[in-house]
This record gives sequence, structure tokens and C-alpha cells, in this order.
Amino acid sequence: MRVLVLGGTGFVGRTITSMLHRPTLFNRGRDSELFPGVERRRGDRETGDYASLATGEWDAVVDVTAYFPWQVRQTMDVLGDRVGRYLFISSHAVFEGGGTRLRPAITDAGQPLTDETYGPSKVACEQEIFTRYGDRATTVRLVKVAGPHDNQRGLTHWARHAARGGRFELPGDPAQPTQLVDVRDVARLVVRLLAEDRGGAFTAAGPATDLAGLMKVCAAVAGTEVEIVPVPPTGKRFPLIKPRELWETQNRTPAAEQTVTPLEVTVRDVLAWDHERGEPPLPE
Repeated sequence: MRVLVLGGTGFVGRTITSMLHRPTLFNRGRDSELFPGVERRRGDRETGDYASLATGEWDAVVDVTAYFPWQVRQTMDVLGDRVGRYLFISSHAVFEGGGTRLRPAITDAGQPLTDETYGPSKVACEQEIFTRYGDRATTVRLVKVAGPHDNQRGLTHWARHAARGGRFELPGDPAQPTQLVDVRDVARLVVRLLAEDRGGAFTAAGPATDLAGLMKVCAAVAGTEVEIVPVPPTGKRFPLIKPRELWETQNRTPAAEQTVTPLEVTVRDVLAWDHERGEPPLPE
């Protein structure tokens, strides 16, 4: 299957690309050492540079990097019917609270996106794709993604602290629910949906626990003991902490087609990857 991946060298896109047989990557070419031998088309969605996609046909396109409806409109205008299926990587932030109702779309969100505009802008993207491609459109709505090659703090921050053991100051409530999905489960779901030519909307989610349970798993995998010490909020973002009004969003049901990797396995593989790369400073 010939699949055009928009992005394909970051975290989620990199893992999806690694599981495809005949990928073509469209991006700015900043990670050219990844995936040697894979066909590449260089361009830039931010500036509307799609010249390299003027020719070619693909069975499907996987859109990992669109956040605004104007981005998907430009892409669809360029590709037209030269792609069979359009699979869009979306977010569970499209949902209203913990239910299944979608939030009202925002079609003109500005940059940078905020907690108030991110989900609604993704809703607008989904609507554009389903309007244009109909039953040839697929969207996969992700909860917080974790796993090797994560370029955010997330689980890596927690696992790294667990490996050190001792006191862990948490500016939040240890009873807060939290839910992660292994990036490899996301990639396997995407590949399956493409292979089966499945349209519609699917949720990608992993095991649900709470912050105390997450740290317990991390410490058990690392072979350490950790004491969680709640401290007052600092005013800065802390990985995986959610305001109380979003706690209900941390228990999504994964699509029936999705594999679910045990949290212990995800933590183990994140620790191994982080150690192998020398544990560099994590992004703020």
C-alpha cells in the first residue's frame, strides 16, 4: 500500500511511518537521516508550499501535522482524488467533557492554539475532511500519547523521576485520573484501518489509572521506591496534571480494533529509550 505521510519524522508520525511498507514522507526535511531509502517530498504547510506534491498517487494519506482547517483545505485542494483515503490524526479534545458529543468547531483559531481552541480547531479539521471525502475519510482521536521517541515531557518525566527513587513533589492531587495510549498502539490502529479501508471516527486510548497509580507502576518497573509528596501548584504546567473539570475526560474507551499495551510495558520501553539516548534535558 502506497501511503503519503504528512510529517512522519516526529513522535506519532515516526512510529506510524516505521510500520508502513511503502511510505512517502512530506515535510520540511529536517530529519533526513531517518528512514533512509524512503521517498521524500519536501515542502512546508505553514507557507503553503505543496509544489512537490503536484504529481503522484497514493492509496491513502495520513495527516499527522494539521491543526487548522485551512491546512487540511490546502492539502485536499492539492491532492484531490490522487489519494484513496484521508486519515486524520485528531485528539480526544474534540469531545465535550467526558462524553461523545463534539465541541463546537472553531474555523478561525489563531496561533498559538490554547486549551479553549485546540479541540474545536481539530473538530473543524475533521468536518472539512469528512465533507470532502465522505466515506473515504477516517479520523483517529488520541488521548495523551506516550512511548519511545516522545518529544514532550509527559510520561518520560514521571518515569525518569521514578528511576531515581525517593521524594517526588507533585503540585497536584495523586487521586487525579490519568490516561495514556502507547504510540505503537496508535500506529498499529492506523495501519489496520488503512489496510481494511475503514472510514469513520475511532478513539485511541490506553489503560486508565490515577497519578498515584501511574507512579506506582513507574517505580515498580524501575525497581525503586517513591514517596509522592503533594505540594502547592507553582503556576507552571506540570506533566499530566489536569484541572479538576477535565478529570472526567481521562477514561476514554479505545476502539475495538485497537491493541492495548500494558502500562508497565510502555514505562519499561520509555525508560530503556531514555537511558539509551543519555537522558537529555526535557523540554519545558
